[in-house]
Amino acid sequence: MSTAATNKAAFSRIHDAVNSGDLEVISKTIDEVVMPDMLFHAPVPMGTTGQQALKQVWAVLLRAFPDIHVAVEDVIAEGDKVVFRNTVTGTHQGEYRGMPPTGKSVAYNEIFIVRFADGRIAEIWGVVDVFAQLRQLGAIPT
Repeated sequence: MSTAATNKAAFSRIHDAVNSGDLEVISKTIDEVVMPDMLFHAPVPMGTTGQQALKQVWAVLLRAFPDIHVAVEDVIAEGDKVVFRNTVTGTHQGEYRGMPPTGKSVAYNEIFIVRFADGRIAEIWGVVDVFAQLRQLGAIPT
């Protein structure tokens, strides 16, 4: 199997885990697929790094949107990188960014570039449409 195919398969494992809705499955998969000191460049301010940062992102998202679903729209793999474009949907049922649950549904887009090293995720760059997410939750006027 080519490096690009191996990296796409590793990405697929993460995608399957996050759509399980089970934080324990997600954390275990992150431990297996993500380097402990992974560099994370995304619009998610926090005081953690590496695997812990990614685990914290999913803990926050699952608490806020227990039915969250990530639909992969496009995947492009070349060399040591995989690029994917997603549509994320969910219902706001828990605290999120200081907002109490609204019961509102959200649908927003994101694009990630993931760099692999030795078959594991070493670095992630993410662009998430947080504006659309917050607008749909009523935190930003339409």
